[in-house]
Amino acid sequence: MIKHIVLFQLKPELTPEQRQEVMLNFKADIDALPAIIPEIRSIEVNFNCNPSEAWHICLESTFDSLEALDAYANHPDHKAVGAALRPHMQLRSCVDYQFG
Repeated sequence: MIKHIVLFQLKPELTPEQRQEVMLNFKADIDALPAIIPEIRSIEVNFNCNPSEAWHICLESTFDSLEALDAYANHPDHKAVGAALRPHMQLRSCVDYQFG
């Protein structure tokens, strides 16, 4: 199994209201993906509740293999979700690791 964890930092010029809207839209878009992309075993989006930390969004997902992760990453619906977030994103960090 592969765990895929991605952290997103949004642009500082976003107002708190804009940031909240971007985060909620991203979560809704990600939550729709398991019905479309069969390689997803689990996927979850959470928001940082600690304002002193730099990252705003955490995406955590699991896949059977790196090949399944690659299929997800290259799926057009996943790419569309990323494209919608990209204009509001300042930084992205990712780790993929094997477990189980």
